[in-house]
Amino acid sequence: MQTFTLEQVAQHITTSSCWVIIQNKVYDVTDFLFDHPGGANVILRYGGKDATAAYVPIHPSDALDKNLAPEKHLGALDSESIKRLKELGKNKVQTKDELRVEEALKNKPPLQRIVNVEDVEEVAKKILPYKALAYYSSAGDDCITHVENGRAFGRFFFHPRVMKPVSQCDTSTTILGYKSTIPVYISGAALARLGHPLGEANLTRGAYKTGIIQMVSSNSSLSYAEISAARVSLDQPLFFQIYKHVDDAIAERRIREIEGLGYKAVFLTVDALVPGNRELDIRAPHYLEDFENQGLPTQKKSDGDEGEIDRLGTAGGLVIKNDADMTWEKTIPWIRSITKLPIVIKGIQCVQDAVLACEAGCEGIVLSNHGGRQLEYSLPPIELLYRIRQQRPDVFEKTEVYIDGGIRRGTDVVKALCLGARAVGLGRVFLYAQSAYGEAGVVHVVRILEREIRFGMQSLGVRSISELVPQMVERVDWEPVTRAKL
Repeated sequence: MQTFTLEQVAQHITTSSCWVIIQNKVYDVTDFLFDHPGGANVILRYGGKDATAAYVPIHPSDALDKNLAPEKHLGALDSESIKRLKELGKNKVQTKDELRVEEALKNKPPLQRIVNVEDVEEVAKKILPYKALAYYSSAGDDCITHVENGRAFGRFFFHPRVMKPVSQCDTSTTILGYKSTIPVYISGAALARLGHPLGEANLTRGAYKTGIIQMVSSNSSLSYAEISAARVSLDQPLFFQIYKHVDDAIAERRIREIEGLGYKAVFLTVDALVPGNRELDIRAPHYLEDFENQGLPTQKKSDGDEGEIDRLGTAGGLVIKNDADMTWEKTIPWIRSITKLPIVIKGIQCVQDAVLACEAGCEGIVLSNHGGRQLEYSLPPIELLYRIRQQRPDVFEKTEVYIDGGIRRGTDVVKALCLGARAVGLGRVFLYAQSAYGEAGVVHVVRILEREIRFGMQSLGVRSISELVPQMVERVDWEPVTRAKL
């Protein structure tokens, strides 16, 4: 293998010749610059330098093999250069944000003190690096839809039945025919390694220990093969959430890869075809720059120097290559032609499209507005679920219906099931849990939800999921102003 010095690599810093170092290997990324989802400038920032720290947390291990031709894998650093990089790493001064995270980790409460889902979110938001926090917690525009997703559950109240035998209560169900101990699955959410070094593997192992199902994101920070290998048992089902690539050949390779790895279903995301306006995520670099420069003299730039800011952020870069021209008539038959896996449409936002998904023969639909992270004022999923129940109850007989977005309590889950949902998905909650406490955090959150779901079912007078019916909930025209916290 050919070796290079740091000085040799440092000469390649332009759009005509750009090299980077990742884990002591040298790569020529020139031809990939303008194909990079986040834009060329993201790579050029590390041109001629070691990009390992920026690259590894947000890219699966096979990304270089999939995106660079073999001849672009140039070789390795020589031993002297590797030694110098190690020394530079030892002498690297911690940033203020790193120091903040270090202090927060020292003061992190023990897992036993986490009694509900919001508790784990609060801890995670304190210990996460700001870049990760901005990505995980950002939402569209003014965050109104993100907030209303949760508030909407407050408009649905129960009609409990009493004097029912409920000592034996079974919270289990099936999702696409696969058993789950509770009607909750881990929804596909990208870049778990931003929050924890083991990333998606924490979710996989936590799902196995608790008997629930994990949906793996197209934009996972571990490879699809690594996540599959993280399973404790080959019998553990995994679902796959796909953003269909604009290039059909790439999309086909992705689907065939996950099918070969044993994934059991394809969840096609249709509510995030173009980058959303997630301003917290977009502002993150500027916030960090100001945070790190506190107390230091800065040179004010003139108003004309700034130019167009990068409006993609971390989230926008992940979807820039999505197919924005999908149709019911073209896309679903195309997927059917290359896989026998069940197809679930993730991102249904109106009654009409729920009906069209049934007519297209889809095995399931997820009512979702991408957690309020895309189109502002898209209807909260629980409200859409209610409308489908009122206007087209036949949908529930033709396909499995799931919802995600705004779910924070077991009672939220029970309300959705009363209205006809088969199960609910939680994404960011599990990212927060694994960021703060690793695999144990995932297990703990599932146990919290299981306890709350069982309590809700027993209080309603039911012993199984099948006994939850629409008559047990009522939509009212008023709602609590806030969730009371003691």
